[in-house]
Amino acid sequence: MSLSGKNPGKRLKKLRIITIGAGYFSAFHVNGWLRNTDAEFVGLVDMDTEKARAVLVANGADLNSIAVDSDAIEILRRLQPDIVDIAAPPSAHLGLIREALQNSATVIICQKPFCTSPKEAREAVRLASEAGIKLIVHENFRFQPWYRAIRREMDAGRIGEVYQITFRLRPGDGQGKDAYLSRQPYFQTMERFLIHETAVHWIDTFRYLLGEPDAVFADLRRLNPAIAGEDSGLFIYRYGDGRRAVFDGNRLVDHVAENPRLTMGECLVEGAKGVLSLDGNGILSFRAKGTQRGEPLFSPPSREGFGGDCVFELQKHVTDHLIKGTALENEASAYLRNMEIEEAIYRAAGEGRFISLTEGTDD
Repeated sequence: MSLSGKNPGKRLKKLRIITIGAGYFSAFHVNGWLRNTDAEFVGLVDMDTEKARAVLVANGADLNSIAVDSDAIEILRRLQPDIVDIAAPPSAHLGLIREALQNSATVIICQKPFCTSPKEAREAVRLASEAGIKLIVHENFRFQPWYRAIRREMDAGRIGEVYQITFRLRPGDGQGKDAYLSRQPYFQTMERFLIHETAVHWIDTFRYLLGEPDAVFADLRRLNPAIAGEDSGLFIYRYGDGRRAVFDGNRLVDHVAENPRLTMGECLVEGAKGVLSLDGNGILSFRAKGTQRGEPLFSPPSREGFGGDCVFELQKHVTDHLIKGTALENEASAYLRNMEIEEAIYRAAGEGRFISLTEGTDD
């Protein structure tokens, strides 16, 4: 779908955007919208309006041209935005989606974790489908530039037949009683943590790179007694053709990186012709089979923002879809599969076996 009408070469207007929520990660949303030349950022909502204004000021926004309000329903009705960007807690998602569907939104983008349960998520998808409105989940890791580069190299046959992808998550931020308190303190009380909050990014990214797995295995542990949920563990995707994807996560251990939160770890993509290696600085290298040294293939154009500027890239992906009619990723209807796989991972960890992801069968 394009908003440029019958003449795709002529722009009618910039897309009007509001963001709901002004927490830690919302600042990356606001920054991305302000830099998007196809977007007009017109409103920011938070119960704490002073916090919202501080986010705008920190990002150099003109406070005179952006509405700040504590009432999401009022600002939706008053501003009638084209894109509603929901960065509020999951408990608010379904209600805000209902309101956005009634107030002229062309696209709704909703942060992950998406809603409070698969049941709520399916209801949100149903409502958006009935209204004919695109509902997108803000799952941004697949938009990190190194994963786009890995996909290009795989598609071009650089490593030949793909055998395995392994990602080692090592952000080093999970030790001690004060773990996570300075940035996202609610992490400490999440009963499901490593997979639900963090590894879900690789549940999605592995699907982006390799397609749909047939079965999954998991082993999860809690190492830091100061938190409620698991903070260490692994899951394995098994594919019918012999490929595997392995996520190996430990939030207490760090890795070599100027900024340990840039990639959050290291990745290997192994194939018949060689290996792609991603380091902690976002540099992708290739080592051909039988050789001793790798050659750099890719370095991120920016290390500012979050994760190689993946928030901006996801937002640009959405505005390009609306303006140019380009294909759209991350629709909520497809994201439901990530939630199903997450449930299977926790079940696999509880039962100590591979769980089939093929409907109606178990391994």
